[in-house]
Amino acid sequence: MYAVIETGGKQYRVEKGDRIDVEKLNAEPDSTFYFDKVLFVSGDGANPILGKPYIEGAKVVAKIVEHLKGEKVVVYKFHKRKKYRRKRGHRQLLTRIEIIDIISGKG
Repeated sequence: MYAVIETGGKQYRVEKGDRIDVEKLNAEPDSTFYFDKVLFVSGDGANPILGKPYIEGAKVVAKIVEHLKGEKVVVYKFHKRKKYRRKRGHRQLLTRIEIIDIISGKG
């Protein structure tokens, strides 16, 4: 069984036991977090449930593992022959979560 959830403006396909990095969530490590924006749930041999846009009553239960920073992205701009050079770096704040359970709701 898997589900598609939406968080941080992105969509993730998750299964029970998965560990993924998402945009930073306002929750403490070792706490439980519920994702209620569930777009799709695929059952084990049952008919899949598709939300319009979300499935009512469906939740994905996750455990917050840790907060971390992503890899550095370097942005470099220049204009040739004009002595214009700008270098900036960015590291996105992320939260690592572990999926505990998928509750499918009525649909």
